[in-house]
Amino acid sequence: MRGFSSPERCCIPDSLLMTEGLAMDDRPDMAPEEDAFAQNGRRERQPVFNMPGILLASMVLLATLYIVQEYLLSADAQAEFIVTLAFTPIRYIFPLSEQGYEWLWTPVTYSLLHGSVEHIAFNALWLAAFGTPVVRRIGAVRYVIFWVLSAAAAAFFHAGLHWGEETLLIGASGVVSALMGASCRFAFPDGGGYDRTHGHLYPRQSILGAFSNRTVVIFTAMWFLGNILVAVGLPLIGSNAGDIAWDAHIGGFLFGFLLFSLFDPIRYREL
Repeated sequence: MRGFSSPERCCIPDSLLMTEGLAMDDRPDMAPEEDAFAQNGRRERQPVFNMPGILLASMVLLATLYIVQEYLLSADAQAEFIVTLAFTPIRYIFPLSEQGYEWLWTPVTYSLLHGSVEHIAFNALWLAAFGTPVVRRIGAVRYVIFWVLSAAAAAFFHAGLHWGEETLLIGASGVVSALMGASCRFAFPDGGGYDRTHGHLYPRQSILGAFSNRTVVIFTAMWFLGNILVAVGLPLIGSNAGDIAWDAHIGGFLFGFLLFSLFDPIRYREL
């Protein structure tokens, strides 16, 4: 699909996606009850590719909607489908009482639509990578709530910079960016790398404490650099930079990073 402002991929170096075991010497200092929790987590070791069921269900939903959108609808029905579910800032300059209810659900439903197979595949890849530790930590119900609120946060951050414009926003990248931001609060060991398998067992870091973690700083800097390059018009990996809603990415990331503690059921003392 062309002409959409769709949250798509960002540049993340492969070196930051290493999966490391939770060695006893590498764990952060924990209170006794926290240490027992982590040891119990080690005994219930999960395979690297054992993705939580709610994440798989999310991907199936995204794929199903894309198949319906692209292959089961006529051109007119497809256009109506997209306009009904996609987010556009222009809706909010008109009195809400004078329009349908699309203004109510589109800040979330846009995140379920995608413009191409490449778009949905890339989002599914990062959803698996960063959604796994978050879901293992907060559970399925909180994950769904996190999806809804982070999608809305990304959409309105985008709308704030494009107020009254007629652009259509689609894609789950704002939510994926929020999951990345949330992961920065707990899933990056002090020893370096990114622990997708056991990261959910680490204590939550405070907002300031996260920036004492060198890996978090490097990851965040590279992530923002990639989006800044898109913002100034430089395409990444063959993408058309004008079609990537970098601002929705940033809105999602800030939501996940700054507000993750509201979703975290594990009451670790923050480091």
